[in-house]
Amino acid sequence: MAPLIRNKPPQSAVSEAAEERSVSNAAALSPKLIYEVIRREGRNELNRTNRSVIWSGISAGMLISLSVLGEAIFRTYLPEAGWRYLVENIGYSLGFIAVIMGRMQLFTENTITTVLPLMQERSLGILASVARLWTVVLSANVVGAFGAAALFIFTPAIPAEVLPAMIALSEHATGMEPIEGFWRGIPAGVIVALIVWMLPEADEAAFFLILTFTWLIAAGDFTHIVAGSVEMAVLVLNGSLGGMQAIFGFFLPVLLGNIIGGTLIFTLVAWGQVRDDVEESED
Repeated sequence: MAPLIRNKPPQSAVSEAAEERSVSNAAALSPKLIYEVIRREGRNELNRTNRSVIWSGISAGMLISLSVLGEAIFRTYLPEAGWRYLVENIGYSLGFIAVIMGRMQLFTENTITTVLPLMQERSLGILASVARLWTVVLSANVVGAFGAAALFIFTPAIPAEVLPAMIALSEHATGMEPIEGFWRGIPAGVIVALIVWMLPEADEAAFFLILTFTWLIAAGDFTHIVAGSVEMAVLVLNGSLGGMQAIFGFFLPVLLGNIIGGTLIFTLVAWGQVRDDVEESED
């Protein structure tokens, strides 16, 4: 009986297939694929229980205080110089690195991840789920922010020489006019949404991505509702900022600016560039 001979594909075909796989693996994710990654993540977030979201949100509110603490430490110990402002703002990135890479619930991230499922499905059920998640996450973030601020103000947890810098930073962040806080909240919302959009492609560069763009929020003197809530809480607990001024002079204007930047601007633009592809694939 003649031996069975298996036909092998030509070497050129094997090389071509290997080359194609290499190109595919190295190629950038298309906007549609990035959208799908974020949409699925948002759908998973909408399905989480309130209990898990609350604890994750409180943790995020507490750890985002590292942004205020880091910036205050740099300001305290760096010498007076023209370059100090740019360097001290690196400290602002610390809290965001901890929260985003730790996969905790940060309100401004949810302005894009949970809205993309709504853009696709557009139902009252999804809208109600988004409203629930936003409310729970934001409330939990603020609770965590006040918890961290209480640690700074009422205990010797941080060096006494750092506290004046923290208070000065907090007064600057919350001292602008409400309309200015609102407008400066819009770029911050766009930047955080941009970070979320770029993370699926970042891989090992995620750390530097978060570091660079959150540094830009601080260096540009933009306003962020969760990090700003720590600064607001520091002044409220310190007794130098009244509750009404904190809510109407800082919190609500910045919150609205972040939502407009993260949702109405960036998310709608992101949805616009993939809408035709997504709806075509559904047909």
